[in-house]
Amino acid sequence: MLKLYNTETRTKEEVVSLGPVLKMYTCGPTIYDFAHIGNFRTYVVEDLLRRTLLFFGLKVEQAMNITDIDDKTIRGAIKKQISLRDYTEPFRKAFFEDLQALNIEKVEHYPNATDYIAEMIQMIEGLMRNGCAYKSQNGSVYFSIQKFAQYGRLSHLNLTDLKVNASGENEADEYDKDNIADFVLWKAYDSQRDGQIFWESPFGPGRPGWHIECSAMATRLLGHTIDIHCGGVDNMFPHHENEIAQSECCTGHRFVRHWVHVEHLLVDHKKMSKSLGNFFTLRDILKKGYTGAQLRYLLLSTHYRTQLNFTLAGLDSARASLQRLEDLFIRLRAIRSHHMSSACLDKARERFNQALADDLNISAALSALFDCVRELNSLCDEEKLGEEEAQDALRLFAQWDQVLGVLPLHPQEEIPSSLVQLLEVREQARRERNWRLSDEMRDQILSQGYLIEDTPQGARLKKSRK
Repeated sequence: MLKLYNTETRTKEEVVSLGPVLKMYTCGPTIYDFAHIGNFRTYVVEDLLRRTLLFFGLKVEQAMNITDIDDKTIRGAIKKQISLRDYTEPFRKAFFEDLQALNIEKVEHYPNATDYIAEMIQMIEGLMRNGCAYKSQNGSVYFSIQKFAQYGRLSHLNLTDLKVNASGENEADEYDKDNIADFVLWKAYDSQRDGQIFWESPFGPGRPGWHIECSAMATRLLGHTIDIHCGGVDNMFPHHENEIAQSECCTGHRFVRHWVHVEHLLVDHKKMSKSLGNFFTLRDILKKGYTGAQLRYLLLSTHYRTQLNFTLAGLDSARASLQRLEDLFIRLRAIRSHHMSSACLDKARERFNQALADDLNISAALSALFDCVRELNSLCDEEKLGEEEAQDALRLFAQWDQVLGVLPLHPQEEIPSSLVQLLEVREQARRERNWRLSDEMRDQILSQGYLIEDTPQGARLKKSRK
């Protein structure tokens, strides 16, 4: 039984879908720039959750929105004097390239906000008809939070004490709202702010607010009630709080049954900021010589409800952990003996599954995995592991990788024949105690980016990860 912490109830609850397919909505990127590693921490955790749901036998239909309408995308397009689509398209393309580099599985729907304007207008009209929204003097449309008695139930805020702008956006007409905490559904057109980027509507020209975008896309694609809604903890208020209010007032149905929020990523214990020089995109990490797999491992290795402190030393540790796994897998594939052992694969499998089922307890799951690695390495050292059990172990790691999506299970690329010949010369020189020639061969191999590893089965080459 998979249990997840529900932000709304503050308890762990069993995950049960309303229908034969579990419906999940995840907040995606705003494509005004390249996504940063803080964004990708959330996306990697959401991928871990999706994979875990599938691992436990559930069917999943997931939507991740692409926000291409917002203040930043419009400002960028106006500054470059190009269309909104021409401005956002490179960042959309880069986002999907980054997903692939991090081995994040494709989901069923990637709706663009610009493709759902009609659905947003329809929702706003419904909210105006039932008295939950009103048009201001300047033409913008606002949701009245006084009309939704349960406002604040997700973030546990007291409505009577709420004295902040719940739009989460810069509003030039705060005085024009009935209540300072009311949030915008439709922004009236402003020629200085919006240039030529606007849409026609029954309320006048303008564009949708950020919050109504997600509600319209989620309910249109997944239905009035969604099983799981995920996002970063920074989206809990006001974004997700506003989604609940406008969706439930519009449809009359409970919007989300289970809320999952991912904690912040810090860099060297500080909030990531370009001004502090600690801001990283995936591309920045790759330029430093790390891989998408190494970053993915680091991002998923800390429990999602705990802040993750990112450091380059942490990436080095992730690299070492993956190398340790790859070394074991190579050893297991090379075993040809018929010894049998008492390696506790069944116990490791049970520990791993129980950990995942307990609110994605990744620390306990990885502990089970590396305890298994340690035992298998010991058996290999003692030559007590047979080929049959080695293959069983590889199959178990392959099952686990259905969830983790990061284990280096596939044999590395073929070693160049010239390097194999150098290794053979080196081994012959060692047998003849010609240490000078042996060292020369070793140095030539190292200069080509390969390492020599001496094993009970003989020396082998492996690609250096640095």
